[in-house]
Amino acid sequence: MSNPIGELNPPVRLMMTPGPSSIDPRVYRALSTQLVGHMDPWFRGCMDETQTLLRQIFQTENRVTFPLSASGSGGIEAAVLNSLEPGDEAICCVNGTFSERMYVIAQHTPATVHVVQAPYGKPVDPEDVRKAAKGRKIKMIGLAQGETSSGVLTDIDPFRKIADEFGSLLVVDTVASLAAVPLHVDKQRIDICFSGSQKAISAPPGMSPITVSPRAEEAFRNRKSKVQSWYFDLSTAMNYWGKDRLYHHTPPISLIYALREAMRIVLEEGLEARFARHVRTNALVHNWVRRAGFDFFAEEGFRSKTLTCVKNNRAIDVLAMAKKLREKHHLVIDPGYGKLKGQTFRLSNMGDETEETVSHLLACLDDCLPNL
Repeated sequence: MSNPIGELNPPVRLMMTPGPSSIDPRVYRALSTQLVGHMDPWFRGCMDETQTLLRQIFQTENRVTFPLSASGSGGIEAAVLNSLEPGDEAICCVNGTFSERMYVIAQHTPATVHVVQAPYGKPVDPEDVRKAAKGRKIKMIGLAQGETSSGVLTDIDPFRKIADEFGSLLVVDTVASLAAVPLHVDKQRIDICFSGSQKAISAPPGMSPITVSPRAEEAFRNRKSKVQSWYFDLSTAMNYWGKDRLYHHTPPISLIYALREAMRIVLEEGLEARFARHVRTNALVHNWVRRAGFDFFAEEGFRSKTLTCVKNNRAIDVLAMAKKLREKHHLVIDPGYGKLKGQTFRLSNMGDETEETVSHLLACLDDCLPNL
């Protein structure tokens, strides 16, 4: 009996979504190279190089810096579960779906978790966090630098000041911002910072880069109880990525190849140049939003530089527009996420996108809009 399922042949798409991003051919080549064992001496050298590149992108000297074998949500889980135990209190800053995920995950711990919220489209006010922390011993303050659901970019520095006041660990989600907007883990004294491989680094999904400060390492060592997860216990996971390379789990070797090559591309361009390119391409999208008669969902002054959340004030059929872009132009956008679906749509200039590819996106949108 013949197999009715044919050889895999995915369609070619230009991914202008807030992840996964389009991938450079060099990264695809790295992804398809020869597999070696995860304990192979050659692969151990590859791991060293991957960590070196990752430290440069996070701009840190942290010993504990490596890619978790997990999505960005795994990064959230590792950061929160390692930080919190019985008797601890934490504050999670929520202004969208993904910052809310940190709060939801924190509620799975035995700690007491407080939430400080802002309406979607606005950043959380640091003063509200200070008020919520007053009179409490707060172990952790968590926030998202880039909230992808609503297109908001949050300034980290005021939250570091508040964390200092209360002796708290500062945990920052940079899934949608690492390698695209200014971030300096050491200078900004972020205690735990995590990201996702599939966003502005432009690698395949499936890895969550994470870095842990010496202060956070000490807090982990001083825990009185075990971390609730064996897989995400950083004290054991780091044994494999540490100098001894002790077996913990079999990592996604080919994804590590791809991440390594994607980070090489990031650093060949240079972080400052990459930040500047995201500003330019983001401005192109913003100019189109105004010209096309749409509004911005995120508050002015706090808009993401990696994606634009567009308010559907023209009441177009967003799903029909996304379908036409995909079928006619082989181009993918996001028709709004979660409760904002249809009320907004999201246009990405994230990762390796250039003025040329973003201008192509905008021309395709112009082509589709009159019929909607």
